[in-house]
Amino acid sequence: MATESTPEALEDPIGYFLDDQRYHGKSDRTLEAYRRVLREFERFVREEFGVEAMGEATRRECMAWIHSLRGGYESSTIATYASYLNRFYDYMNRIGTFDENPMALVMEELSESIDSNPTRRDVSIAEMRSFVDSIGHPLERGLVVTLLKTGMRVGELCNLDLRDLRVAGDGLDLEWTPRVELDRRPSSLFVSAEPARGTRVNGEERTASNKRKRNTVVPVDEELRTALSEWLAIRPDPISPADPLFLDTGQDWGRRLAPSDVRYVVEKHARERGWYRTGGGTTENVTPHYFRHFFTTHLRDRTGDRGIVQYLRGDVASDVIDTYTHDWGDRVRETYLEHIYSVTA
Repeated sequence: MATESTPEALEDPIGYFLDDQRYHGKSDRTLEAYRRVLREFERFVREEFGVEAMGEATRRECMAWIHSLRGGYESSTIATYASYLNRFYDYMNRIGTFDENPMALVMEELSESIDSNPTRRDVSIAEMRSFVDSIGHPLERGLVVTLLKTGMRVGELCNLDLRDLRVAGDGLDLEWTPRVELDRRPSSLFVSAEPARGTRVNGEERTASNKRKRNTVVPVDEELRTALSEWLAIRPDPISPADPLFLDTGQDWGRRLAPSDVRYVVEKHARERGWYRTGGGTTENVTPHYFRHFFTTHLRDRTGDRGIVQYLRGDVASDVIDTYTHDWGDRVRETYLEHIYSVTA
């Protein structure tokens, strides 16, 4: 599938962002405000956390920066500064330079004193079900359903290999050997913490990184199994020896999908639905990362168990990981299958 050619690495992402904003017609005054805030954040994460590259900052560093502003600025000013940083990361994420926007969840979690009127789009399960049902292509449908039912990041989705999936292959003219970590775990997806941009995993150099620090096994319910089976029934032969799960069916036939490909698919369908507007930002637009938020919100509300949701998301919490890894076959799987929402009619 065709996507815009984007820079993969930049020596000065802030300078690149400011130049683009100038081309978009931003005033010198606005550009100076962006420059001052972004350079201050860059200095903060370097001095306080040893983070040398803006693309390496995480949600934790972003939250620490927000906290450092409290007491020195009015709430409205802090909200403005946070929006500047969020817009920067959202832009660099959308053009494919950064893997994700670490400010997206920060913007959602800011206290009422900072963000008393969030503009995040509120999509109901029924509306999301209608959205999914409007997607006809098995690949595009499989991508969206996987994101919605697992809460994984777009880079983690793209890094999935066929060996990371274990499902019944009824009716499929395709055989593969799931990785040993899925033994005795039927209908499951394994999300590895190993892949990182520039490293070789399973015989292929990866162009996206998995952000989670621990391996995660996510149950596959009947709905996701169906979506994946429909995709696997038409999946082309892979170019890579790693046998990626999701492959291009367009100009780059058989190549592993990149995060920019997935963002293109989601943006296309979200625009058709009126859920995506150029310049709208992550609090308004439905993006792959929005699906992670949707998964977190609805599954947490249904289960009342934050720990299980943290485990499935791959969040770092050693006590949670140890607890749920130990009894994965019981509590996690049963709770997930009992409470996971339906996204198809």
